[in-house]
Amino acid sequence: MHTTRWRWLAALMLSAGVLTAAGCGDDEESSGGAAATTATTAEARTFAAGTTMKKLQDAGEITIGVKFDVPPFGRKDPKTGDVAGFDIDMAKAIADEIGATPKYIEALSDNRIAFLKDGTADLILSTMTINAERDEEIDFSEPYFVAEGRILVKKSDNSISGVSDLAGKKVCTALGSTYEETLKKQAPKAERKLVDSYSECLELIQNGAVDAISTDDVILTGMIIQDDTLKLVGDQLTTEPYGVGIKQGDAELKALVDEVVAKYKSDGRWATAYEKWVGQYTGEKQDPPTMTLKEAIDLTT
Repeated sequence: MHTTRWRWLAALMLSAGVLTAAGCGDDEESSGGAAATTATTAEARTFAAGTTMKKLQDAGEITIGVKFDVPPFGRKDPKTGDVAGFDIDMAKAIADEIGATPKYIEALSDNRIAFLKDGTADLILSTMTINAERDEEIDFSEPYFVAEGRILVKKSDNSISGVSDLAGKKVCTALGSTYEETLKKQAPKAERKLVDSYSECLELIQNGAVDAISTDDVILTGMIIQDDTLKLVGDQLTTEPYGVGIKQGDAELKALVDEVVAKYKSDGRWATAYEKWVGQYTGEKQDPPTMTLKEAIDLTT
């Protein structure tokens, strides 16, 4: 993409108050603003006693773990406290179907599974890749987005054009992400810098502490929107199907989430969200994923 295009996009988003400098406020909880604090006006569904959905509906609130520093999928505005992004729109659709108000908490790559296991979060929507190892600990919905693994560098750095050039380079990714293993396998001689959040990776490459960042293309696109001195290089490293994280064994909740995901993909809401959060900035078209959960798991088995 051309520098002028990215500069124009960044200016547009900043003037609209959609993005500011990477990072998040000190408060780790957010209702997501007025849109999230108002329950759906549609007639509430009736759920069987004892199900998670009934408990959440009676409580009037569902706690959802999301990213706070990963535009365009989840970002908390440090001024207003509102959380917005592709994952947030999907989370709101699930909360509306249950008839509960979403409360968003920050879920980092390294604590997402723990949050589901210990009950800190009822669901996780935080750019979480479905894989066989994670599926042994939690349940996943059917895939709702498919990203690709890529590499991000400074435009002024011509020494890295692909994964083979990462030997001896400092490469940042998030602790607990799939890229810990990807970098071990595909760039074993790279010096990995593991951090809690991707906003830290952005700061590190901006100040020269690392040479590259490796993660999902849509996450890296969010960084380019914020800083057009950065660029993507090389070919696709991996395929990263995203799924909603669900506590293992909760078959009723998984069925409900799968139902919402299917409707969201088929009734036009997915396409609207994609264009709003991704397509208008990348200029790329994408259809809702048709990959099944089994196919996503089989990618890593």
